[in-house]
Amino acid sequence: MNSDVQIAGDPLALPHLMPPPAAHPATVAEFAGLARTLAADTAGWAPLVRYDAVSRWYHRLRTGPGYEVWLLSWVPGQSSGTHDHGPSSGVLTVLRGELTEHSAGSRRTLHAGAQRIFAPGYAHDVVNDSLEPAVSLHVYFPGLTEMPMHRVQHLRRAVHPDGAATLR
Repeated sequence: MNSDVQIAGDPLALPHLMPPPAAHPATVAEFAGLARTLAADTAGWAPLVRYDAVSRWYHRLRTGPGYEVWLLSWVPGQSSGTHDHGPSSGVLTVLRGELTEHSAGSRRTLHAGAQRIFAPGYAHDVVNDSLEPAVSLHVYFPGLTEMPMHRVQHLRRAVHPDGAATLR
């Protein structure tokens, strides 16, 4: 019995029969892969990085159909403030240093190489709690059109003379 390759020939030898490779990422996994590829290209992003003690520095590194890539730097103590990304999903990749992500009562320390993937409406605060500067790469799809800030209300517990407690 003959195999398909023996009958029809090797399909890899006939490029016109192969589906074209995707020119741009289309799935979450492909966007995470794009972030890893860009992160590995240190020569492509490291010379662009600047540090600003007054505000977070950022630079749009790339755009494509339906996505954009941002490079951000963080000096110790800088924070994004609690925010979401509107209708955009995203991939955050730490390139250098360490960042802390606060979201919905949890705290995650993200070291160089760590990635976080988030859906539209996901609210978080990213902070450089370390003593060294940090750099991160952010891929947003679709491209970032809004970044609503969230007011975080801290509840204080008030204790009454009778021992009852209320939250204010």
